[in-house]
Amino acid sequence: MSLLSLIVVLPLAGFLVNGLAGNRLGKGFVSAVGCGLPIVSFLITVKCFLDLRAGGYVPLVENAFTWATIGKDAFGISFYFDRLSAVMTLIVTGVGSLIHVYSTGYMHEDKSYARYFAYLNLFLFFMLLLVLGKSLLVLFVGWEGVGLASYLLIGFWFEDMEKARAGKKAFIVNRIGDAGFLLGMFVIYSTLGTLEMDRINAAFSATPIPAVSASLIAVLLFIGATGKSAQIPLYVWLPDAMAGPTPVSALIHAATMVTAGVYMIARLAPIYMNAPEASQLVAFIGAFTALFAATIAIAQTDIKKVLAYSTVSQLGFMFVALGVGAYGVAVFHVYTHAFFKACLFLGAGSVIHALSGEQDIRRMGGLASRIPVTFATFVVATAAIAGIPPLAGFFSKDEILWYAFASERGGSTLLWLVMSFTALLTAFYMFRLVWLTFFGRSRMSHEVEHHVHESPRSMTSVLSVLALLSAVGGFVSIPHFLEPQLPLPAVPDAMHHYEPLLIGIAVAIGFAGLAGAAYVYGGTGARAAGLRERFAGVHRLLYDKYYVDELYDLVIVRPLHWTSEIFLRVGDRAIIDGTLNGMAALAQRAAGLLGRVQTGSLHFYALLVLAGMVAVIVWSWRHV
Repeated sequence: MSLLSLIVVLPLAGFLVNGLAGNRLGKGFVSAVGCGLPIVSFLITVKCFLDLRAGGYVPLVENAFTWATIGKDAFGISFYFDRLSAVMTLIVTGVGSLIHVYSTGYMHEDKSYARYFAYLNLFLFFMLLLVLGKSLLVLFVGWEGVGLASYLLIGFWFEDMEKARAGKKAFIVNRIGDAGFLLGMFVIYSTLGTLEMDRINAAFSATPIPAVSASLIAVLLFIGATGKSAQIPLYVWLPDAMAGPTPVSALIHAATMVTAGVYMIARLAPIYMNAPEASQLVAFIGAFTALFAATIAIAQTDIKKVLAYSTVSQLGFMFVALGVGAYGVAVFHVYTHAFFKACLFLGAGSVIHALSGEQDIRRMGGLASRIPVTFATFVVATAAIAGIPPLAGFFSKDEILWYAFASERGGSTLLWLVMSFTALLTAFYMFRLVWLTFFGRSRMSHEVEHHVHESPRSMTSVLSVLALLSAVGGFVSIPHFLEPQLPLPAVPDAMHHYEPLLIGIAVAIGFAGLAGAAYVYGGTGARAAGLRERFAGVHRLLYDKYYVDELYDLVIVRPLHWTSEIFLRVGDRAIIDGTLNGMAALAQRAAGLLGRVQTGSLHFYALLVLAGMVAVIVWSWRHV
């Protein structure tokens, strides 16, 4: 087995071993297998990256086996390791391994410890299949697999019906988007006769391009991305995904599943380069989603829900970059976001751990000195997502804002203004979260405050590593590294003199959000209370998330439920079951009548024979 196969298969082995034998072999064994195999996958990925660089970045390709042969077409399980998949695989295995290590402390007392690590390993296996797959078919298997694994992990505590429903919601909403993805695959295969992504890209990079609408394919694939990467209108599952254990939220939101749509579009960039209308749609949906989710995050009071809507918003930033042709910049933000969002979610988990399960930031406060490591790492990650220089988030977000303004492939002043305002909201709601959680007076109950404690080293060490990466990760220029594969969009010469001004504005936005949060939520919090009272209607609208879930329930769920009831009662029970049951009843009644003849009495049988003979004689006499 070659190295690329090992990267993928090792987490699968962890799933099988812990799933089948983990409960019998104890938590120490589960931890060693559950964390050790992903770490080995990461180390092998580093080795493959070094091999890739030594070979002049010629892609590493491995044909594992032939899956199916239909006519002249062979569909294989093949892995492809180039610049883009190298970056994604390093993120998935690196950050994923850290989250596994963190989980040993966070989930140590859970009765389903082995099942948890089995599911976590399964998630990693499918995500690696997705990013290393050479064909859209293999990518789609991983795509559907992370949907399955997310269902299992979000609904991990399925005894709680609310959490079980959250897992089901994530699974169903993603299937809606996947219908569009499948249609896009069908169009590609019917046109090109292949699902190999390098051949697809070569076809759309050639002149002339295939005789098919690139915009049609791009939109269909983007529908799948809106589901997997939580964009309007299919974003509603992601905020509820926090129902699972907090490390699961970090894995889904930061390093794996939600970035799949961004990766898929970047991987198939030549299609979108030939589809300007579809690219405009991608940028519009991304900008709208980013702003929409940021306004909701301002009013949320659950620490994990604030971060969940933050993820939706940050994904919107990535799609704006994709929409204006800055594919490498979008992947750059995937890379930096993996560090600071994983640190934020795991930091939130550390806070929840310290407060014995409390998640409401209105019942926190004054924690900075009580859990100092958690506080310090959380602040670093917050500053990174807010775009405070020189932290990682500043570099990737500034590049997105620059190309939103200057790109010849759809940049505009209006798009830059929308995204800059969204960046301001991001800085504001994130520092609001810091202020209400760690500063001010304590609002905890006496019982909770008495038990506040810093998390174990298995958790704080991971937070420290992620905080360090959130601080220095931006100095690695991912767009420059990916440029031979994903060229950056052209910028008019006249635009370049605006660049220093835009950088200054981006810096000012981060500090303005910090200052605004400190002003509104500092001191006694009277200013925040006054604003809530003055704008009570707006606050209620934001707190209730624009009633989108309620709207979907009214317009889609209830009519479908009513229609299903009609089909159940009329179609299924009355027509189908009624017909079958009627035929069964008729046969039963006929059998009952005929059964009366079978009495077992020889005298009765002789009488019937005699009656038959008489009937035959009479019939013959009448017709002679």
